Amino acid sequence: MTLRVLYVDDDADIREIVSLSLGLDPDMAVETAASGQAALERARQGGLDLILLDVMMPQMDGRTTFAALKDLGLTPAIPVIFVTARTQSHEIAQFKDLGAIGVIGKPFDPMTLARDVRALQAAVAL
Repeated sequence: MTLRVLYVDDDADIREIVSLSLGLDPDMAVETAASGQAALERARQGGLDLILLDVMMPQMDGRTTFAALKDLGLTPAIPVIFVTARTQSHEIAQFKDLGAIGVIGKPFDPMTLARDVRALQAAVAL
């Protein structure tokens, strides 16, 4: 079954790298959004299995976007993984306390990104 992923980041180069990296997995379909607002608009359309969300973005940062996604009341809720350089244990705990299923640290390894995403997604699916 194809995993439909939305990657949200204001940096076009990182969006391209993530799209290419996740595209290495033949069972992963990747879309990107350049802002929190664009992510909300896409999430409202439905059909997503997972959102990868950058924390540091202008206007609407990752935490604000995540709160707004929860406020949409989508059923079922779309699981979110934060992608951030803030990966100290207390920071990861804060992201999980918000309701994220996990955190992937920046910089990430493009060759293992799809595997890391699948591992976090699978752990929640159990």
